[in-house]
Amino acid sequence: MGTPAFAVPSLEALVSAGYAPAAVVTAPDRPRGRGMATQPSEIKGAAERLGLPVLQPESLRDPAFIDALAALEPDVMAVVAFRILPVEVYSLARRGAFNLHASLLPAFRGAAPIQRALMAGVAETGVTTFLLRPTVDTGDVILRRRIDVGPDETGGDLHDRLAEIGAGVVVETVRLIEAGDVRPAPQDDSQASPAPKIFREDARIDWRRPARAVHDHVRALAPHPAAWTPAPDGTQLKVLRARVASESGSRGAPGEVVEAAAHLVVATGDGAVEILELQREGRARMDAGAFLRGAGLQAGQVLGRSGDLGGPQGQPGS
Repeated sequence: MGTPAFAVPSLEALVSAGYAPAAVVTAPDRPRGRGMATQPSEIKGAAERLGLPVLQPESLRDPAFIDALAALEPDVMAVVAFRILPVEVYSLARRGAFNLHASLLPAFRGAAPIQRALMAGVAETGVTTFLLRPTVDTGDVILRRRIDVGPDETGGDLHDRLAEIGAGVVVETVRLIEAGDVRPAPQDDSQASPAPKIFREDARIDWRRPARAVHDHVRALAPHPAAWTPAPDGTQLKVLRARVASESGSRGAPGEVVEAAAHLVVATGDGAVEILELQREGRARMDAGAFLRGAGLQAGQVLGRSGDLGGPQGQPGS
């Protein structure tokens, strides 16, 4: 069971290991992309390429879907990047239902574990398989795999690495279940942290934060949904790639452009970041040099002043 690209390596790995699913469950085809044409999910495309049956229920509580699932007499349900399963669905798996989560649970429980981990500046993350239970991301842990996180690694890079690592862990988890060798361990709820879905305002850059935190925010959200900031002309700028220019001191107010010639450098609450790649609203992405040559920004202008933060950079805690 899965929907986005993150689930595809797990499906492919299961098939390669001899565990071809009796059926693949995914979301219904939806309008997507610039033209909003109806398109299948990435996992449906992979399932059809592999010759696997596909179920696409609108509601996971639809009696017809539950009957169809029960008729398959599933031994195991493997869930990767899918909706929350009701008990009446996952309890159909005779030998257990498990989920692959892109964090080291109980850290970063929720819909956006990859982005939230990078936004927090972690040096280590990983994947976890756990048994399903009614409360989201709280089930007993089967396996964990840890990896180091590079200081400049983006959300997109980490997504791809964890998808591949997770695929191996999914296969290993199925093998443990098949052998009756699962030894699940409860999560320590006192160590839990949330990873809620990223909304538009969550992606907005707060220039009052230290340079390292701003850099982590940018890389966590690259390439999608992308960190953004209001430009001096009131339009939106997406910041797609940046680096820490200095970690301490202040050359200007938070959000102030302090260099706009050979480099595009912006002051933060402590230190400064250099913007390397960005995208003006309605335009193509470009490197900072091309942006500046196209009458982009000038030193002394300030990013982030429009919107609802209040004041030049908003009120503390906003």
